[in-house]
Amino acid sequence: MAHVAIEAVIMIPLLMAQILLFPLVANTMTTYWQNASREITLQEVASQMGSTIQQLYLYLDRMEVSTGPEPITYASTFPTTIASHNYTARGSLRTSMDLNSSKILLLTLTLQDVGNTVTVQVSLGPNVLWNEESIFYSYSPNASIKVQKKTDRTLEFSFG
Repeated sequence: MAHVAIEAVIMIPLLMAQILLFPLVANTMTTYWQNASREITLQEVASQMGSTIQQLYLYLDRMEVSTGPEPITYASTFPTTIASHNYTARGSLRTSMDLNSSKILLLTLTLQDVGNTVTVQVSLGPNVLWNEESIFYSYSPNASIKVQKKTDRTLEFSFG
């Protein structure tokens, strides 16, 4: 009978520890997985947005494309939410240190309410301007990328 008492003394604290630790570990693992999943999806959207801007630049920088008084607007095909959260995008331009003074666009996407943030770099030519005041709101019905080709062949990008 002494063996049963010793087993109970040992097993009851172990069972209690498992009852308390299992939900905590499961919750931590689930939170980590959700956060990683949101981050990967946000990175994919950022890469797609950067690629779209680069393609617009490469197309509009050609001599055959004329200037116009109205900007060219690329309506958003990006998802409106990521894991049920809206997101914003901001851009900032910096000059590269290479010989032709090309510009690097840094796109920063942030998920609202949870704060996941990713940044991508997009290589563009030296004749680019970026309106740093513009913000891309994923939930906006007017979410777009706008490009104005000026007479001096400068391309001014902004979010609509």
